[in-house]
Amino acid sequence: MKLIVESQNNAIEFAKQLVNKAREELTDVIVQEKVLEFIETIFVYKFPNLSREEIEAMLNLDLIKHTRVYQEAKEEGKEEGKQEIVVEVVPKLLQRGLSLQEIAEILEVDVETVRKAARQT
Repeated sequence: MKLIVESQNNAIEFAKQLVNKAREELTDVIVQEKVLEFIETIFVYKFPNLSREEIEAMLNLDLIKHTRVYQEAKEEGKEEGKQEIVVEVVPKLLQRGLSLQEIAEILEVDVETVRKAARQT
């Protein structure tokens, strides 16, 4: 909790100490991961203008990539990107005479997703 109220200047060094301590003293991998995720979360909020890479460099680790929050956000980003592509491509494929089923197979999505994308145009 001290990390939350620590000044930004002191937070960096303090966080590094906490990370090292967690790695050395916590033998339960799940507990260790949760503590490291908590430290990362505090840093994300404490330094909102920094990128993930900058935070990693600051702490000399790549913890964020291994967190559940990061993985979930990455998956959400992938899904959003896939949806954007579907919405963009479906009308073009329909113009070329492909059926909804054929488009669904090509894009590896269900027919209802293709149908919704077709209605958005």
